[in-house]
Amino acid sequence: MAMSDTLPGIEPDDLDGHTIEELSDYLDAGRSPADASIDASPGCQIALAALARLRSLSGAVLDAGASSEPAPDESWISGIVQNIGREARAGRSIPLSHPSPAASLALTEGSVRGLIRAAGEEAGGLVVGRCTLEGDVTTPGAPVAIQVEVSAYGDESIASAATRLRTAILGALQRHTELVVTAIDITVQDIHPAPSAGSEGAS
Repeated sequence: MAMSDTLPGIEPDDLDGHTIEELSDYLDAGRSPADASIDASPGCQIALAALARLRSLSGAVLDAGASSEPAPDESWISGIVQNIGREARAGRSIPLSHPSPAASLALTEGSVRGLIRAAGEEAGGLVVGRCTLEGDVTTPGAPVAIQVEVSAYGDESIASAATRLRTAILGALQRHTELVVTAIDITVQDIHPAPSAGSEGAS
C-alpha cells in the first residue's frame, strides 16, 4: 500500500531521525537489511507495529469498497498514518509504582497510545485513527480521559463495536498502566464497507 509522500506534522525527531515514509519503505523491504537505528528505536517500533496492523486491514477495506459508489476515499488512510507518526513520539512520562524506593519506572505516552491502537486491532470493527490522553498523566492517581477517533468497517452495529473497543482499551490500560481512567470517548469519523472473506485473506 502506498503511503502519502508528504505527511505534515511529523518531524524526523519524533522517530529518532526517521520519517514515516522511511519506515514504510523499511516494511516494504521486509525490514531487510536490518537497520539498527530503526530496530533500537522505541518510537520507530511503535510506528512500525501500527503501520503493519493498518496495512493488513486497510487493503481489505479498500478492496471491499472498490466496486462501491462512490469509490472509497484513501485519504482516511493517510490521516491515520499521519497520526501514527505524530503519536509514536515519546511524549510525557507516565509513572509506575515499584516496591523499591530506589527504583524509578515510567511508561512513555507514545507507548500507551501504542497499547490503545493494539487494543483497537484486537477488538475489530473499528480502526483507531487518533488517540489522545487528556489529564495530568504525570501525576499518579490523577483522572485521565481517553479520546479516540476511529473509522468503522463492516456490517456490525457501530454501538456494539464501540462498546467492545472501549472494553478492550480499558482492559489494556488496567493491565499495563496505573492510569485512573475516568472516560473513554470514541468518535466515529468514517464508515467503510466490510472486507470480504477473500480480501481478508489476500496478501
